[in-house]
Amino acid sequence: MRTEEVNWCQIQEWYPKFKSVSIRTIIHELPESFVEYLLDDVGPFILPISVSNEDALPNRIHNPIDEEDYQVSEGSGDEAEQPVSPPSFPELELKIKESIEILGGAVFPKLNWSSPKDSAWISTSGTLCCTSFSEIALLLRSSDSLVHDLCHAYDSCSNKTMSRPPNFFLALRKWYSSLLPEMEFRCFVWGHHLVGISQREVTTFYPVLLEKKSDLQLLIENLFMDNVRLNFESENYTFDIYVTRDERVKIVDFNPWGAFTLPLLFTWEELGQNAREGNSVDFRIVESQCGIRPGLKTAVPQDYLDTSPGSGWDQFLKKVDAEFKQQGTSPTGGSDA
Repeated sequence: MRTEEVNWCQIQEWYPKFKSVSIRTIIHELPESFVEYLLDDVGPFILPISVSNEDALPNRIHNPIDEEDYQVSEGSGDEAEQPVSPPSFPELELKIKESIEILGGAVFPKLNWSSPKDSAWISTSGTLCCTSFSEIALLLRSSDSLVHDLCHAYDSCSNKTMSRPPNFFLALRKWYSSLLPEMEFRCFVWGHHLVGISQREVTTFYPVLLEKKSDLQLLIENLFMDNVRLNFESENYTFDIYVTRDERVKIVDFNPWGAFTLPLLFTWEELGQNAREGNSVDFRIVESQCGIRPGLKTAVPQDYLDTSPGSGWDQFLKKVDAEFKQQGTSPTGGSDA
């Protein structure tokens, strides 16, 4: 894989060309100060000050009594830590606010290549749906997967000369609450030829796909031949699509062939063999409950799935154990009163 193949898959590169067959999107170049804010893993987790007084967690219940428990006690001299001033990005916030309004009031965010899917758990809706700059900042700042875009996008490139692109972009994509997960598919292209199609959501069996498989394949192949094959620069790549209820096919994303892209119901070896042998398009769906591939589909951070020394669970369990021991040795330990 070469760096140009990775660059062609950035949304600010491909979206203008495929705008007519994609999800409505508005793209903003991010100031370097905001990129540095996203990369800061040394200081405390602080959200930017909102010039519009918007709350990243608007549905939370404010309890003054609980909030008092989290007040830092004041020290004296060197013992007192100076509070960290939250950053502010007023120009970016106002541009994003305007774009959200243009897109109907709700969007989902994406950087050059990736969206913060791993941080959806922290939002009030449990999804990537955002209605304000503060909600977008919360998702981006909480995401580990975006570190790929920010630091490791070119790690698999044979001609790597840099660790990151010169500029980062934030794509705001119109949010559709009625999208059906079974209607999203990943398409695999080798040598400008479509060699495979896979159900995107492989953790569930959808009987409707068995009924519509032939019709769906025809729709997808037509989109590829009419709109994609001669218009996307790379010879080898993948692209994700969504089929609407009225059978329109929308391009969702482009990704490089191999590397960090998941082959889903295929292996890369199978796809390569299909390409070499010139077979017809192999369209794979989950055809029964036995065919699902559960994988790691969770709503908690990776740190809390890891129980190794130093992990989130390890630290949590040690803290709980210490608290239990302290209660057991205290004068009132074990009392039912």
